[in-house]
Amino acid sequence: MTLAEKTVAARFSDVSRRSLLTGALAGGFLLTQMCDLCVAAQSARFAITEVKVGRGAPWAAPLPWLIPPRAAMEILLTGDLIDAERAERIGLVSRCTPDDELMPTALQVAADLAAGPRRAIAATKRTLNHWVRAAGPIFESSLALEMLGFFSEDAREGLDAMREKRRPKFPSSLGTET
Repeated sequence: MTLAEKTVAARFSDVSRRSLLTGALAGGFLLTQMCDLCVAAQSARFAITEVKVGRGAPWAAPLPWLIPPRAAMEILLTGDLIDAERAERIGLVSRCTPDDELMPTALQVAADLAAGPRRAIAATKRTLNHWVRAAGPIFESSLALEMLGFFSEDAREGLDAMREKRRPKFPSSLGTET
């Protein structure tokens, strides 16, 4: 089963997926995308940082379906951190709660869902997730595009710079050095 198929299967599962978050970077962001409901601590930070090392994030293909496309574009193109309050405003997380209330809030959300009608929840989830069927081919093509860039000069420079703890100088950059 491909990563795209696993992602689609997780989204189509009748089981409701939830997470409580103290933050999610890079690959951890994928797990956030796969959850139906996310409760984040106010101190949580989120980012897809692959662009900072000259690589793409093909697994983030579903992001524009979860949050506004311009917010997705900013997150993907800059690799900058966003805080939990912004993540809640753009819809990346369901709730942002004070750090000391994270666990009780997440447990209450889980208890509320567990006490709800399973068939109705499953049917609602299936209805809301029909868009995922269209994401499969997009996800697969983004993986292919990522493989083209995975071994690029930019990717090598990004990883070298990270290893050497310096700012990368990407060969394909249009910017000027600062």
